[in-house]
Amino acid sequence: MTSARPFFSRAGMALWVASVVGVICVMPYFLALAPGRLDEAARELGLSVPVVLAISIGQSTIVLAIMVFSGLWAAQRVGLGAPVLDALLGGKPLPDGFRRASINALIVGIATALLVVALEFFVFIPADPTGLGRVMQAPPAPWKGFLASFYGGITEEIQLRLFILSFLALGLRFASRLLRGSKDLPLSIGVFWSANIIAAIMFGLGHLPAMAELLPLTPLIVVRTLVLNGIVGIAAGFLFWRHGIETAMICHFTADIVLHVLLALAI
Repeated sequence: MTSARPFFSRAGMALWVASVVGVICVMPYFLALAPGRLDEAARELGLSVPVVLAISIGQSTIVLAIMVFSGLWAAQRVGLGAPVLDALLGGKPLPDGFRRASINALIVGIATALLVVALEFFVFIPADPTGLGRVMQAPPAPWKGFLASFYGGITEEIQLRLFILSFLALGLRFASRLLRGSKDLPLSIGVFWSANIIAAIMFGLGHLPAMAELLPLTPLIVVRTLVLNGIVGIAAGFLFWRHGIETAMICHFTADIVLHVLLALAI
């Protein structure tokens, strides 16, 4: 068990600010996927577009504060966390092996992205060439994909890994302790992988509304969304477990650069 830390830590403040920046960065990409949605929402609410944007960002800021600080609280209790930020902002040496872990996270991000691309073009698009094929021919501009990568790499990792995975692991470990009648069980491999897979599935489900803006949610589209996003989610969750949330962010950001920038340039 790690030593106690203040609930509102410096690492938490840094992650909170970064997550809100990610929300702002994803706006051009989101609007490219759903043109007119913001104007429609403004008309329905009877407000101007800038006011609707400000309200949306304000709501996200509050929700992300809860996710960051409570997520760090839960993560600490299962031996997870943000060791690099803790070291940097606490004036301590970086964790041993951080450089190697960062390089490995970069490699894993590239590898998972290439696997996603292979499945997309050799499995899913051939199964739906008129739907997925049409969507893939007109991705948002690479610069919008670059900005959106900060949302994926930072904000989504805070939501899905730091918050959801940590609380799932904490809850599943608690249930395991109750079943086995022991208060001292550590975070087991089985508990972690159960939490990681559930979080990855939730990550995929979270992308279904965006897909619904582009295509009808047929069984193929649902499976495709769960599988492709789940691949990245499981890899990021593993890195979070082994090396901290920072390596999960590196992995996810790198994968998004390949998928939303390099692939858009290639197409």
